[in-house]
Amino acid sequence: MSASHEFPSDLLAGQEELHQIRAELSALLKRLPWSVVPLDGFTDDTGWRKIERPASPGWTADEQAEVEKLRRREHELSVFITGHRYWTEVAVTDRVQARAKLKHAHEEE
Repeated sequence: MSASHEFPSDLLAGQEELHQIRAELSALLKRLPWSVVPLDGFTDDTGWRKIERPASPGWTADEQAEVEKLRRREHELSVFITGHRYWTEVAVTDRVQARAKLKHAHEEE
């Protein structure tokens, strides 16, 4: 197969949504407390670097549900993309390159 790939629109849409879901999940996890359940803060300086964490109030039920929803959708999209019928049309030796191009297709637009 040549270096250029004509990806099906549903595959491109799935990849774009996967980028969006991962960005949303990453932003959400950065905003949430470090621990899902309430925990006391701690300091650990026995390793190669010092680690300090403040007390965590834990996540609310709504926050847990939102993380679960995003992770579930991320999984669904990953399965959809990797199992898409398009990959059977791509030579085995070209699939890694094609997958890399799909991951960055949104940057070329």
